[in-house]
Amino acid sequence: MSGGPIAQDWEPVVIRKKAPTAAARKDEKAVNAARRAGAEIETVRKATAGSNKAASSSTSLNTRKLDEETENLSHEKVPSELKKAIMQGRTDKKLTQAQLAQLINEKPQIIQEYESGKAIPNQQIITKLERALGVKLRGKK
Repeated sequence: MSGGPIAQDWEPVVIRKKAPTAAARKDEKAVNAARRAGAEIETVRKATAGSNKAASSSTSLNTRKLDEETENLSHEKVPSELKKAIMQGRTDKKLTQAQLAQLINEKPQIIQEYESGKAIPNQQIITKLERALGVKLRGKK
């Protein structure tokens, strides 16, 4: 185009719509339109549809392992020395279980579980207890 009059190109430009996406094919309008047009509509039910089970709740994988497992396993409990040390440290500072729990930002129930020996020992909580009570609860005495 060198300096001459601007010519128009009257070639037709064809713009095509993309085929509907999977989601668009499934939406109610599209399905109803297809019904009206007399097209065949296939309905497929997903395997876990309408049930409240997670897809990952298949138990068959671990069942065999559990069946073969013969040991009697139980989780670690708070040792009695630790229970006594926590109680002693708390009573020395004249704290209630609730006050101690508040000091270490935990629920009072956690202190109860540690002192009754029902808790599963958690190193972070034991560290907080050591700091709050100023007592060494782990390692050699």
